[in-house]
Amino acid sequence: MTTMTLRGIDETIAAVLKEKARREDTSVNTVMLRILKEGLGIEKKKRNVVYDDLDHLAGTWSAEDAAEFERATAVFEKVDEDMWK
Repeated sequence: MTTMTLRGIDETIAAVLKEKARREDTSVNTVMLRILKEGLGIEKKKRNVVYDDLDHLAGTWSAEDAAEFERATAVFEKVDEDMWK
């Protein structure tokens, strides 16, 4: 392994790197190596997409709301046999 020194890192970059390392519970060195590998195309960036845009709706229906939805959408559960011949 080779040891290298990177000069010219301003305070903003240093702060962002330290915060990223803290959030990921790892070292700044590990973060820098991963960023370099991804940037150079040696490793693919890991995708960890979390969708939470509808989370605020989860668990908000009453039993009556759920029953009404089931009644309103029941027609979509029926198969039109003539269309599948």
